[in-house]
Amino acid sequence: MAKTIRKKTIRKNTKSKRKPFPYGKWLSGLFIILFCYTIYHYRDALLYYFSFKTDKVLKQDKATQARIFQILQENPDRVVGFDVSEYQGDIDWEIVDSVEGRKLRFVFIRSTCGNDKLDARFRYNWKKAKENHFIRGAYHYYRPNENSIEQANNFIKFVKLQSGDLPPVVDIEQMPETQSMDSLKVGLKRFCTKIEKHFGTKPIIYSGQKYYEDFLKEEFSGYVFWVANYNFFVETIQDDWTFWQFTEKAVIRGVSSKVDINIYNGTPLMLNYLKIK
Repeated sequence: MAKTIRKKTIRKNTKSKRKPFPYGKWLSGLFIILFCYTIYHYRDALLYYFSFKTDKVLKQDKATQARIFQILQENPDRVVGFDVSEYQGDIDWEIVDSVEGRKLRFVFIRSTCGNDKLDARFRYNWKKAKENHFIRGAYHYYRPNENSIEQANNFIKFVKLQSGDLPPVVDIEQMPETQSMDSLKVGLKRFCTKIEKHFGTKPIIYSGQKYYEDFLKEEFSGYVFWVANYNFFVETIQDDWTFWQFTEKAVIRGVSSKVDINIYNGTPLMLNYLKIK
């Protein structure tokens, strides 16, 4: 009997190969979503940028002006102010009034630097700010490599605060070259103690956000802080900042160069409580 030869059946692998995840399409979709969200979130600022909402003619840097407009919208109930020094030149205080439609109510004016310098425009700016009904404050630029008591004496020599003025301010933002950070903190505390004893109120401390968080926040926790942060994505003031300097590039009528703009973390009534009585 002849053997039946069976042909070997070769089965084809019908299992389809797994397709790779479309990372490119996924990322493209995510980018489109984020782009659309950004456009929607900044819609008013963008309309302002392209001048569809206002007939105001911006003199320079429209992107910065649009950002200022956005931040002021995000902080509608807070008080807005600015700060100046001799670098702003001759200010026409009679016409200084607002920024992007928001009333400017307070101003910090640089008075002194280190142990011997008087700001060239301080006396004029100090007098004119008062005459034009701004709530004014004087600040000292602290030089970390100079004697702290001599710096305090320099500030006291030229600054005469009155009822209704803001407390004195010390601006510290430089790293020391000839001493440690611990020694710098000791000197800063001596400066603040001397100022408080003379004026009867603790000074406000100004610094950049990183400097504030790394060196000042914990050891000077009993003080009021004025913090500089220009991050594009930061739109509201943090709870532990009393003042927030959010731009250094504002354009305001009456000042021929760019100006720092600040927000006070409270209402006009709350700002009144901070004034010297």
